[in-house]
Amino acid sequence: MIRVGSGYDVHAFGPGDHVMLGGVRVEHSSGVRAHSDGDVLLHALVDALLGAAALGDIGQHFPDTDPQWRGAASRSFVLAVLQKLEQQHWRVVNVDLTLLAQAPRIAPHRETIRVQVATLLGVPTSCVNLKATTPEHLGAFGRGEGLAAMATVLIESVPARPVNGV
Repeated sequence: MIRVGSGYDVHAFGPGDHVMLGGVRVEHSSGVRAHSDGDVLLHALVDALLGAAALGDIGQHFPDTDPQWRGAASRSFVLAVLQKLEQQHWRVVNVDLTLLAQAPRIAPHRETIRVQVATLLGVPTSCVNLKATTPEHLGAFGRGEGLAAMATVLIESVPARPVNGV
């Protein structure tokens, strides 16, 4: 059995000198306003993974009202969700990520982000695609007020592992 999930995340820019994208620190003139590290790519990925497995959304599992997640690295969300998927006998096949922002440009960081996401998911880099689009100076993103990301994932069921070789 296979399933597809989609995710979306958005964050406004705020004080800071970098943004986290796919677990990679990208220098930028602003940071993001967020409870965690505000990694829009990984947040969208988490929602896509949860959606594909019919396990709810990021806010249900990692609420921004919980002080435990203040400043948390978004990679910890991905790892926790992967554990949930494994418990339900799912594994990631591939992921397609899209960043929507006027800036920062991801071209210089694309391969590093792909490798980071692939490593996090335990899939070959060839199973992770990353693209970006600019809003051509239209709307809030075009004015540089923030950034957004979309993720689509494909997961497949895997046979349950035998317990104690039985």
